[in-house]
Amino acid sequence: MKQGLQLKFGQNLTMTPQLQQAIRLLQLSSLELQQEIQEALENNPLLELPEEESVSNWEQNVSASISSSAGVAAEDDYVYQGETNESLQDYLIWQMRLSHFSETDEQIALIIIDAIDDSGYLTQSLDEVLAAAQQQDDEITAEEVAVVLKRIQHFEPLGVASRSVRECLLLQLNQLPSDTPALAATKNVVDNYLELLGKRDYRTLARKSRLKENVIRNVLELLQQLNPRPGDSFSSGESDYIIPDIQVRKHNGRWIAELHPASMPKLRVNETYAAMHSNRHNNGCSSGDADYIKQHLQEARWFIKSIESRNETLLKVAHCIVQRQQAFFEYGPESMKPMILSDVADSIDMHESTISRVTTQKFMHSPQGVFELKYFFSSHVSTDEGGEYSSTAIRALIRKLVAAENPGKPLSDNKLATLLADQGIQVARRTIAKYRESLNIPSSSQRKSLL
Repeated sequence: MKQGLQLKFGQNLTMTPQLQQAIRLLQLSSLELQQEIQEALENNPLLELPEEESVSNWEQNVSASISSSAGVAAEDDYVYQGETNESLQDYLIWQMRLSHFSETDEQIALIIIDAIDDSGYLTQSLDEVLAAAQQQDDEITAEEVAVVLKRIQHFEPLGVASRSVRECLLLQLNQLPSDTPALAATKNVVDNYLELLGKRDYRTLARKSRLKENVIRNVLELLQQLNPRPGDSFSSGESDYIIPDIQVRKHNGRWIAELHPASMPKLRVNETYAAMHSNRHNNGCSSGDADYIKQHLQEARWFIKSIESRNETLLKVAHCIVQRQQAFFEYGPESMKPMILSDVADSIDMHESTISRVTTQKFMHSPQGVFELKYFFSSHVSTDEGGEYSSTAIRALIRKLVAAENPGKPLSDNKLATLLADQGIQVARRTIAKYRESLNIPSSSQRKSLL
């Protein structure tokens, strides 16, 4: 075989460590970025925050809890979840301590309380509770377990430790005064016709229960005072917290996007170490120390530059979104304009994949609420006038129409399609059904109410 040399020309894209770091930081949420910054501060002595600023203060000033949905209306400055920091289990144990349980009953009670979920329901059968209790004391009986459960079911919140919705509602009804209007009829309906009640099949309910319409109306009014999920008012300790990356405000009649101050920690290079590197030949630094300072100085500058690049890209994307969605910030979701990733990508001369990274787990705080940037992207539906309507706006219109409907004659999907068509928006009935289900709005038959 004859050997020889060949010269080939070609192009190859190599990602430098700096570019890899910039892309990685771009994908991080604000909380993840905060953790990344904290780690960098701990590992790199040449990186620091100004004296007047600290990561802990940053976190305290901007924590806001939101739902994982696309957007939620704001209350005060930020949206929050939960009504109390005390867990349901803590509250039940506190009541148990005040109830003079015997040592054996306490053992059983703790097993029961531990098996209660966040909604307030007992997730184990009495046999399973008994088996667990007998591992601690094999003389414990099924009757003792049943008695302890009954005592816990009289704790607050009413209905706790129930094994079904039926039992939960009956426990609450049994605590009401005997002269409560429609109490007996309500117990009868819950005990025997709960499935019909869930389906809102009032016609069959009236026929089978032999209750008149006005009595059923009183039953429904009483049921609305009950809570089928008694544990929901307690914190599960699992709320997600976010830091808004962007804030939107009105300036000279236009809505503008700005980086949220809390998302911009003012990182800087430690001046003392940087000066040591500049004067390394005069201050007697060893070669090892000089190399250490040089490496960490370079990493600190890369990290700061990567964060600056992340913020510049984020602001550029947010600015484009806000400019295109002026009507949304002025009037709300019904005025959302259709927009897809390529619209923004073409406008700011970036790749769609970059836009996707920037808009994932990045949040915008505005007078309309707190929203993930992805919320502003939606497909379009053509109108009779040749325009386009956002699917998000259509969902908002459906929600508005349903909220204003007559509860006794709720709007069917066909009727909703007709009402939208009257506004020049042609949407198929099956699409209406899909949008309605995405909003967690029940069907018209399930929404029907006698109240």
